[in-house]
Amino acid sequence: MAELCCLFSVGSAIRTYYNNPEGHSNNLRILITGGAGFIGSHVTDRFIRDGHEVVVLDNLVTGDKRNLNPRARFVNLDIRDRKGVEQLLAEGRFDVIDHHAAQMDVRKSTEDPLYDAEVNILGSINLIAAAVRHGVGKFIYVSTGGAVHGEPKRLPVEEGDPVNPECQYGISKHTVEHYLYLYRLLYKLNYVVLRYPNVFGPRQNPHGEAGVIAIFTGKIMDGETPTIFGDGEQLRDYVFVEDVAEANALALKRGDGEIVNVGSGKGTSVNELFGHLKKHLRFGGEAKHAPLRPGEIQRIYLSGRKARQVLGWEPRVGVEEGLRRTVEWVEQSRRSGQWR
Repeated sequence: MAELCCLFSVGSAIRTYYNNPEGHSNNLRILITGGAGFIGSHVTDRFIRDGHEVVVLDNLVTGDKRNLNPRARFVNLDIRDRKGVEQLLAEGRFDVIDHHAAQMDVRKSTEDPLYDAEVNILGSINLIAAAVRHGVGKFIYVSTGGAVHGEPKRLPVEEGDPVNPECQYGISKHTVEHYLYLYRLLYKLNYVVLRYPNVFGPRQNPHGEAGVIAIFTGKIMDGETPTIFGDGEQLRDYVFVEDVAEANALALKRGDGEIVNVGSGKGTSVNELFGHLKKHLRFGGEAKHAPLRPGEIQRIYLSGRKARQVLGWEPRVGVEEGLRRTVEWVEQSRRSGQWR
């Protein structure tokens, strides 16, 4: 675990921020956890562009300072740190918590389920309980649409379909949904759960727990041959990161007490993705194939019907256009020396 910032640093950062607020008094004060990460940093950018005041909480275990928006205040803190979180919320007077921080590597959750539960369950409960104590108006919780359901019996998956996780990560993320329901029932905490599909776009790290698009792009640009596990006909729901940020922006005022899939309703195979990337990266080779990894879901994509009804949201950027924009960003980042 990364070193936690001291309590003095937490208090100092928040006092500096609220003694010198930017924007207008009707803007929301938002704490976004995991805001130095791939998705969280895009959500931060969107909130700031909309005029909100944002504090980013991140312990930088998987996040990167280069993703931080300079107009957001940064606090280096682990969500499991009870004293640090307590002081942060006591002094921050936040209207909204947008909770992206998580252990999100499925393989790591299988190898070290205790760590997965400590971060995803205990860390989230720490935030939820502190939110109640300090009068946070709304809690936006990022869950997973794929891992909570396991292998679905019908497609596209609706929010009310059976929940049968096939990995520890899916269990830990789903568990927090129950806590939010309970805290709304007992303490009137307002919340919305956003179940994400496979999110892709600029800033996604090609290493570690990254998605297949970032991994394939990194491999091809490094002159290596990508590996497809199984026959490549596995279907997933891919949504561009800017569309996901839009869903978070809408959830600030909508979706109270709801669980909502941020889904496109369409499945795209790994082979299709690879074909698009070959074109955009001008790659003439073929992928290697390896045996399918144990526990991998074969086909899943999420219905966006409820998102349209409850949030007024639907994806605007298609997979091929999103891939083109992602590749352009990677190429530009490599030229500038920022790609890692």
